[in-house]
Amino acid sequence: MGTRITIDPITRIEGHLRIDCQVDGGKVTKSWASGQMWRGVEEILLGRDPRDAWAITQRICGVCTTVHAIASVRAVENALNLEVPLNAQYIRNLIITAHAIHDHIVHFYHLSALDWVDVTSALKGDPAKTALLAESLSTWSGNSQQEFTKVKERLSGFVGTGQLGIFTNGYWGHPAMKLSPEVNLLAVTHYLQALDVQRKANKIVAVLGSKTPHIQNMAVGGVANPIALDSQSVLTVERLLAIKTWIDELADFVKNVYLVDVAAIGAFYADWTQIGTGITDYLSVPDIPLDTKGTQFALPGGYIPGGDLSKFHAIKSFSDPYFRDGVEESVKHAWYKGGKGALHPYKGETVPEYTDFQDNGKYSWVKSPTFYSKPAQVGPLARVLAMVAANYEPAVKYVTQTLDLVGTIAKTKVPVAALHSTIGRHAARAVSCALQVDVLGSQWQMLVDNIAKGDVKTFNKPVFPKGEISGVGFHEAPRGVLSHWVVIKDGKITNYQAVVPTTWNAAPRNENDAIGPYEASLLNTPVADPERPLEVLRTVHSFDPCLACAVHVLDDEQREVVKVKVL
Repeated sequence: MGTRITIDPITRIEGHLRIDCQVDGGKVTKSWASGQMWRGVEEILLGRDPRDAWAITQRICGVCTTVHAIASVRAVENALNLEVPLNAQYIRNLIITAHAIHDHIVHFYHLSALDWVDVTSALKGDPAKTALLAESLSTWSGNSQQEFTKVKERLSGFVGTGQLGIFTNGYWGHPAMKLSPEVNLLAVTHYLQALDVQRKANKIVAVLGSKTPHIQNMAVGGVANPIALDSQSVLTVERLLAIKTWIDELADFVKNVYLVDVAAIGAFYADWTQIGTGITDYLSVPDIPLDTKGTQFALPGGYIPGGDLSKFHAIKSFSDPYFRDGVEESVKHAWYKGGKGALHPYKGETVPEYTDFQDNGKYSWVKSPTFYSKPAQVGPLARVLAMVAANYEPAVKYVTQTLDLVGTIAKTKVPVAALHSTIGRHAARAVSCALQVDVLGSQWQMLVDNIAKGDVKTFNKPVFPKGEISGVGFHEAPRGVLSHWVVIKDGKITNYQAVVPTTWNAAPRNENDAIGPYEASLLNTPVADPERPLEVLRTVHSFDPCLACAVHVLDDEQREVVKVKVL
């Protein structure tokens, strides 16, 4: 009889996730992933004006709000076959890439790095040796001996107060921690520097989106950003130049710190390239549209079955039937009324039916999506592998560069196949971030060049026909494929379904009882101490879970919480 581990809640994620594992002989033999709250936003949207959906769906999450606004307007525009002005595409592209860069930096340094870095060990690190190591890997200006000495003194102050503050964690000294004191000091220093850097990405989102989180500039048909080069109250040259400065600073950190740190962690934890593989059917979508119709994209996407890059099937437009017709969701093991088999999102239902946690029955508020009846892993790994399969040159360059650096530090050759792993998901996210910071720069230039031609249009007015129409809007969000599906009748929403990245990855067993990506990735994971299952957290965190996107609360008794009077 093995040991049952229940981790509830998983911390350092967004939302409420429970993971259960059966451990036999020191390894995970069975697992369950469970979302612990219900998201009722789809029900709230019924009967509403489709032009309002983007503002409401942003409230699905408190962090990745922008992505839902984008997917929502794209869904309604797809239903209307509505083109979007070039300036609006570029401004949206700038917002979503800045948001993605912010997400990736925060995820690696502030949410998951502490699974690999022993902060207390950094107190034993020699700043001179740390600087020597850091300068051998990168030209980053923040890698000086003085900087490491300052951070070590600051960390000593934390510990001297009897608490670790932001570094509080229950796994210091765990046998799975392997980094030397100098590498730990290097990582802690970059953790603190990343707190300042991520802020610059968010400033870009705030300037273009009017605020963040929950941007205010989105509209079905474009954006609400008037362009006038001689007015201080709208998008001016001054604001555009400020954005360019932040883009350059982000590029410096991502390429000289983030990519290098991930390669170093991968080299020191090389055994983790053999752990956490899970499902190798990968799904991503193209993004960063370059035309008004959504038929040309800066970044490719598509489907890779069985991890075989030679079988890559590209998704080519916002209206590609290959994506539209392949998605279904099952509620056989989720707390919703079912019995109709897996449903296409246009026919999806979100009616709650709670039963308590049942190992062989219903055990999650997360539905189980499939692509042509099979579960799929989504996220940066799927995205980067698709780009490599599509022979997208910048992706090939960054993947090669990262694997070569890992191999140099580990003194061994590291193949692309090593990416199918827990540590591979981190490497892919860093590569994705480097690609996005390049795209951020190119989209900024395209916007400036287009304005210079005299084009200042940012909006096409939507017109809703009588009768029923439907549309899908997809977006390659930081955590992977996000799609919103809307059915509209006589100008009102009659069905709305959001299939979010974490729904794909945190899916419970599906209609055929096949396990989901989190569950599959945990099988055979070694667990040194069932009382401190750090290894389980490492793999789950590598997906960057956002359960808030998969769950939310709706009061079906319609009790009044607060009344607001607008004067």
